[in-house]
Amino acid sequence: MFTKSKALFEEAGKVIPGGVNSPVRAFKSVGGTPVFMQHAKGAYMYDVDGNRYIDYINSWGPMILGHAYEPVVKAIQEYAAYSTSFGAPTQLEVEVAELIVGMVPNIDMVRMVNSGTEACMSALRLARGFTGRNKVIKFEGNYHGHADSFLVSAGSGVATLGIQAVPGVTATVAADTLSVAYNNLPAVEQLIAENPDEIAAIIVEPVAGNMGCILPQPGFLEGLRSLCDQHGIIFIMDEVMTGFRLAKGGAQELFNIKADIVTFGKIIGGGMPVGAFAGRREIMEHIAPAGKIYQAGTLSGNPIAMIAGYTLLKTLNEHPSIYTQLEEKTNQLVTGLRAALGAAGVVHQINSIGSMMSVHFAEYPIVDFTAASGANNELFRRFFHAMLERGVYLPPSAFESWFISHALGQEDIDFTIDAAKASMQHIL
Repeated sequence: MFTKSKALFEEAGKVIPGGVNSPVRAFKSVGGTPVFMQHAKGAYMYDVDGNRYIDYINSWGPMILGHAYEPVVKAIQEYAAYSTSFGAPTQLEVEVAELIVGMVPNIDMVRMVNSGTEACMSALRLARGFTGRNKVIKFEGNYHGHADSFLVSAGSGVATLGIQAVPGVTATVAADTLSVAYNNLPAVEQLIAENPDEIAAIIVEPVAGNMGCILPQPGFLEGLRSLCDQHGIIFIMDEVMTGFRLAKGGAQELFNIKADIVTFGKIIGGGMPVGAFAGRREIMEHIAPAGKIYQAGTLSGNPIAMIAGYTLLKTLNEHPSIYTQLEEKTNQLVTGLRAALGAAGVVHQINSIGSMMSVHFAEYPIVDFTAASGANNELFRRFFHAMLERGVYLPPSAFESWFISHALGQEDIDFTIDAAKASMQHIL
């Protein structure tokens, strides 16, 4: 079934560390050989062996309208003829920034970068430069990219590989990163009290997507906003996953919470390598060349990424009913999976919000990283492979959110639920 993938993985291991260019792709958490993809369309991906899969990763979020969405593909093809990069400003960058500012509440200015990691790294530097403070509070299991400051108690691939301390991250950097359990507001209050006038920023995934899909408890985000106001701390919402996916205005709109700085990822490039950070004018104007806090990038605002993102975001902006339809599809899938797993006698929890969800084999609610780590992740490993063999591609880690695309049809949802039933009969 995976003959060509196995051969490619062996070949890749000779020239690429671990055989992959991003750790979670290596299937370390679930075992086996990673599947090498060849093409994708709509709700489906096709591997090099010719197998078709219903896709619940969607490039970790940005393929919200499905793979190879025709208007985006056509826009990329047209603009590629102009040039793939200028290294100079373009009108398109202005139009994308204006569109983002128009869709997202509480932001005045946007700076384009090349990845979610770069966006979060730059946002933190901006917060430190703006406040004149050094320390940052982050949450265990929240992943904000692989910049040094964020690899303390990180989620995603770091959690998947079981890495507790990352070599290469200096003790000084680690000491400035204060980590606390997600959804634990009293612990945040204690850290602030223990470090008076030293905290530059609190950075949070408003809905955690890197330890499974974990929702904020009532009052958690509101409490963080209040603490930041009380102590002059910059509140950074990492919306690399939630931005433009949970609502037009992301988690800020959905939860009616104001952030000082927001970070975005590849959805604003239609899946192309891109990111951005945005915020209030009084903060953003401290970024060079308007201010002295330096940030730069030759490929920032790349024209191909910009036209892809503009086309995708414009569609989402003009058709807000897409979000209602996505939520309905997710709810149908969640209901069906609960019935399938329950009928098999499997203890489980399914977290979901909007078009994000995750399945955890545990008796207790999954509200933080400790809870996610304590679930039966060996059962998830077997479930993953059983679903893969039946043509359903899930995230290859229990510590990752599933993402639903608008291209997913009723027949795909029914197929997935039937595959879950058959998978449980096979592995139990």
